[in-house]
Amino acid sequence: MPESGGPLFRLRYYLIAFSVTRSIINTMYRMVYPFMTVFARGLGVPVTTLAGAVALRSALGLAGPLLGSSADRRGRKRGMLLGLGIFVFGAGLVAVRPAFLPFVAALLLTTTGKIMFDPAMQAYLGDRVGYERRGQAIALTELGWSLAFLLGVPLMGWMIARHGWTVPFPWLAAAGAAAALLLWRILPADRADQAPGPSLRSSLARILGHPAALAGLAIGVLASAANETVNIVFGVWLEASFSLTVAALGAAAAVIGLAELSGEGLVVTITDRLGKRRAVATGLLVNCLASFALPTLARTQAGALVALFLFYISFEFTLVSSIPLMTELVPEARATLMSANITALSLGRVLGAALGLALYPFGMQANTLAVVVLNAAALTVLLALLRERPGSA
Repeated sequence: MPESGGPLFRLRYYLIAFSVTRSIINTMYRMVYPFMTVFARGLGVPVTTLAGAVALRSALGLAGPLLGSSADRRGRKRGMLLGLGIFVFGAGLVAVRPAFLPFVAALLLTTTGKIMFDPAMQAYLGDRVGYERRGQAIALTELGWSLAFLLGVPLMGWMIARHGWTVPFPWLAAAGAAAALLLWRILPADRADQAPGPSLRSSLARILGHPAALAGLAIGVLASAANETVNIVFGVWLEASFSLTVAALGAAAAVIGLAELSGEGLVVTITDRLGKRRAVATGLLVNCLASFALPTLARTQAGALVALFLFYISFEFTLVSSIPLMTELVPEARATLMSANITALSLGRVLGAALGLALYPFGMQANTLAVVVLNAAALTVLLALLRERPGSA
């Protein structure tokens, strides 16, 4: 339940802090994609080697329940702060030693921090916001995902172009430390008298015995794989097709960030009223249409950016609409299920990255066809197997 004495005002304050914090974490996570060739040149390794490191980072999400479920047992605030501490340490590694192995370690550590922070934050909101308005609250925190591409990644591109590829890392470490201090100060302490939550084993048993939860996880795998099939190659594709500079790649990232921001805005305004399940179905269908249109529109640089805008706005609407749906499927193991959802999304990214790299030599149209097939499978699972909890909006 919300704390007494102005809970709505404090919740809004927390949502702003969560969004800013996630913008920092996700800038580190997302800047690797558009600047993959830049980082590869700076590190002196082939792009394919760095892409393999990104796939390894995505594979770390398979440990999501182990890393993120502690918020069910030890408290939401502790989980968030621990995740931020690991993030700061990881980003600081490259600032201290800018070489390939520390870079890979930074990818893994900062992603570990993200895996711990996100489900703890989502469970915190699930505890305090009614399901009928939870889509709006979750979408506001997801602004931290789009703002990373809209503001954070272009800023990192501007800094890299002027000061070299290593400059983002000390700034991100410092920003993460400041965010941890802010959340430590403003969030209420985890209740000392609260009994420890269910064990990881019992929470996982509840999830594995819940057909709708398993269906939701399967949808996450399929939709995430579809997105990553394009995501893993879009920076290389834009640079090869239109000879974009580093600054122009940053601008392309801003276009994608704007698309995602728009998708989150749609979730804020319509998902709770439309219904979470129906919103996810709509998003999957529109993403299929956008994928069909991408090769046709991408005959010019402007057309390519329009196509990417349509692709990312529909995917973001799908993904963010699915999060509040997942938070209510197994409330007694909320953080563990949200951690498992991260695992599902990470597995999808691993599969999508491998598929995207394998298909790219055959042309971008092969990648977009794979997107349609994967989304169609996700839609089939959604319609056949996933139902919202009785009484949910």
